[in-house]
Amino acid sequence: MIYKVLYQKDAFEVPVREHTQSLYIEATSEKEVRQSLKEKNLNIEFIQLLNGAHLEYEQQSPFFKVENA
Repeated sequence: MIYKVLYQKDAFEVPVREHTQSLYIEATSEKEVRQSLKEKNLNIEFIQLLNGAHLEYEQQSPFFKVENA
């Protein structure tokens, strides 16, 4: 399964919408995604499972690059 993670680079700063970044991770669960990002010290705002038409839409983005958990 592929998850989209919305995050801020610094875990100690207040989230600002304009600074939100995203990445895509292939994992078996949301828990696995969180565990794999734990050491990166990110402020995770939201984790979303992508499937169907939404996944196809995201794949059209030039920033779509899937990482492994």
